[in-house]
Amino acid sequence: MPTGTITALRAQANNSQRVNIFLNDEFAIGVSLNTLAREGLAVGQQIDDEIWVRLESTEQDDRATQAAMRLIEVRPRSVAEIRLRLRRKEFPAAAVDYAITRLSDLGLLDDAAFSRLWVENRRSFSPRGSLALRDELRRKGIARDLIDTALADVGESDDAADQETERARTLARSALRRYADSADRFSFQRRLGSYLQRRGFTFDTIRPIIDELWADVQATREQPEEEP
Repeated sequence: MPTGTITALRAQANNSQRVNIFLNDEFAIGVSLNTLAREGLAVGQQIDDEIWVRLESTEQDDRATQAAMRLIEVRPRSVAEIRLRLRRKEFPAAAVDYAITRLSDLGLLDDAAFSRLWVENRRSFSPRGSLALRDELRRKGIARDLIDTALADVGESDDAADQETERARTLARSALRRYADSADRFSFQRRLGSYLQRRGFTFDTIRPIIDELWADVQATREQPEEEP
């Protein structure tokens, strides 16, 4: 590993946030300004084996943190998602832990806030039943207690069952045109029921909605055609 005296610190031409370090007038390593500041590097400083190992570790910490921040800029993510993605990028375990701790301290990684936002977005833009929401959050590594809290915080109360039914009804009505041509009730129940079940609603929630909408379909079919 390179050792010697820092003879120059030069900003990289294509990235002003990174600096090239020269030891004994020869290029040794490129580091971020964050690493430079954390290690307190300066021209004239002696770099031995121990300092070099620490420098490389600090730079890995910063690279992992920057990679995690780029992921978060695309969309909010859970801690487990970030950990998995950083591992796939082959960052050392210590660097992954540092990045997660750093971003958590900054409030950029928060599984509780992530869970609430996920449920809010699903409720608003892509309705799902509670079973589906629980499964989605579980797959993202969210702890069960945080899932329970998120579902309770986002529009859930003592009438949670009524709210779940209303969400299912709204979704079913929005899709009714697709299934209104069903030949009989069994076919209607199978097609629309499967659609709602795939979105996480239980059969107990779905059954009365099927009865209600099938009655609407039948009533529409029985209406006499208007005279021209």
